[in-house]
Amino acid sequence: MIIYSVSITIEKSIEAEWLDWMKEIHIPEVIDTGYFIDWEIHKLIIPEDNKNEVTFRIDYTLKSIKHYEGYIKASASKLQKEHSVKFEGKFKASRAVYSILMK
Repeated sequence: MIIYSVSITIEKSIEAEWLDWMKEIHIPEVIDTGYFIDWEIHKLIIPEDNKNEVTFRIDYTLKSIKHYEGYIKASASKLQKEHSVKFEGKFKASRAVYSILMK
């Protein structure tokens, strides 16, 4: 199993709007690509580095690295662009891919 992990730091002033959009629009669109089998969203509580920002991590589960590669080639840029346009100048993002070794 593979985890595609996206960390997003956003302005606190848009937290509710961002969470609603992620839950109702973005995450369903990501899952609908057919490459992912599950997802989780986490909110960073410690350390809280900046009182004006909040950090979230969205972990998407895939069966294999080939599914990740398919997503990157077919869908990632479009979905990332939609997020960038909607929340332009109000977020920072980083991405990483992990392999699950034990559970």
